[in-house]
Amino acid sequence: MCEDDHAGLGRRALFVTGAAAALTLGSVTFASGADDHRGTQTRTVRGTLPPGSPDYVYVPVEVPSGVREIKVSYTYEKPSVPAGTPGNALDIGIFDERGTDLGGRGFRGWSGGARTEFFIRTDEATPGYVPGPVRAGTWHIVLGPYTVAPQGLPYELTITLTYGEPGEAVRPVYPPERAKGRGRAWYRGDCHLHSWHSDGRRTPAEIAALARAAGLDFINSSDHNTHTSHPHWAGAAGDDLLIMLGEEVTTRNGHVVALGTDPGTFVDWRYRTRDNRFGRFARRIREAGGLVVPAHPHATCVGCNWKFGFGEADVIEVWNGPYTPDDEVALADWDSTLVASARSGSRSWIPAMGNSDAHRDPDPVGGPQTVVLADDLTRTAIQEGLRAGRSYVAESKNVSLTFGVSGGRARHAGIGERLEVDPDTPVTVRLEAKGAPRCTIRFVTDQGVLLTTGPLPVSGTGTAEWHTTPANAAYVRAELRHETAAGPLPGALAAFTNPIFLGR
Repeated sequence: MCEDDHAGLGRRALFVTGAAAALTLGSVTFASGADDHRGTQTRTVRGTLPPGSPDYVYVPVEVPSGVREIKVSYTYEKPSVPAGTPGNALDIGIFDERGTDLGGRGFRGWSGGARTEFFIRTDEATPGYVPGPVRAGTWHIVLGPYTVAPQGLPYELTITLTYGEPGEAVRPVYPPERAKGRGRAWYRGDCHLHSWHSDGRRTPAEIAALARAAGLDFINSSDHNTHTSHPHWAGAAGDDLLIMLGEEVTTRNGHVVALGTDPGTFVDWRYRTRDNRFGRFARRIREAGGLVVPAHPHATCVGCNWKFGFGEADVIEVWNGPYTPDDEVALADWDSTLVASARSGSRSWIPAMGNSDAHRDPDPVGGPQTVVLADDLTRTAIQEGLRAGRSYVAESKNVSLTFGVSGGRARHAGIGERLEVDPDTPVTVRLEAKGAPRCTIRFVTDQGVLLTTGPLPVSGTGTAEWHTTPANAAYVRAELRHETAAGPLPGALAAFTNPIFLGR
């Protein structure tokens, strides 16, 4: 075993790469190969990242020919820090000899902080990493100092090369883009889920079983910064469950779900708002057939708060997992976008959705879930329903809604649609709810909450009607709220709908 030391490399000795927030350290080199092209070689390198380190630090590794497998393990120190001060957290991934250019042509895997080691070879790789040949050239281990303690972040990397004949490559098989649907109908789905290919603890098969138990018709894979789960979903799909493929693009300025991209699509994450690059990767998602969905926009974890704006959003994830105050803020923020669209007379508005963001037990898959009116149970039809806002969000399969408006020569409009009538035309708003015991119904417009009913009976079934005009309400949407424990704040959501717009 050979050892190297990065500790003596000061910030002035680091080489700045093409990205402003990335630096490259000195190379780790190996001999030209084991004498008999079998056996292993190992190198260990150590260093310390100071506070204020760039987002990504690259460690070049010169890989000789004849390598069958590369294995990397790492450790880092976690010293005590004062209360309220972030401690050390170090992510890891790797790029192959094709380079680290933004866009990810050389991307071979990312595990964030979920694993302490990984391997890559032709026939297999650690979940989160792309199997394939270990070709000769300069590979780069990428370290992501997520947070750095005031004392600095001492780390140790161990790289092991195993020589020999490569295994046989495995041809990926992906899940179908169609399941057995019911024609035009309401379909239930959860589009933000994590498997053991990132920081989840469940296999794709386990997630699919939980999705079926939760009454879901479709799901979307969304592992952090990697697409390697895509071929592992084929065996979990079936006539009763559509599995779409995607990624949670996890930047340092917020997360975005790439929803329903083409199989094998990778979307890079190595940029911040100040780099002015998000538009490029939003286009990448759409070019791959996906939707751009900012996730948990007001989450309080480091780097989770969405800072790229909603100009590129197709849908906004307003409700993420168990309902919390940051979801309430996201709901209010989204409602403000509806007000702006209504007041400007724009026909363009951004629909909302809700997802579980489930990682491990006891996180419930399908809590919440988005219920979409789609022409069939296909990737394209589900995406069209989401993009059009023909959907509502419910806390579980037990809750269902029927929401619509009518007025003016028996005209009718449903969720995500517009009732095109004159400003003074009387309009009737009606909601039917099931599975929401003791919940209140609220009708929300561009002026705020204009109707709140008494609680539904313990059966959870009931209706509410309200009369208005387009002059009084540019749109109306519905909420089901649980009883509030105390204070002026409303109770947690049991369900909410996308709006119905009123007027021409």
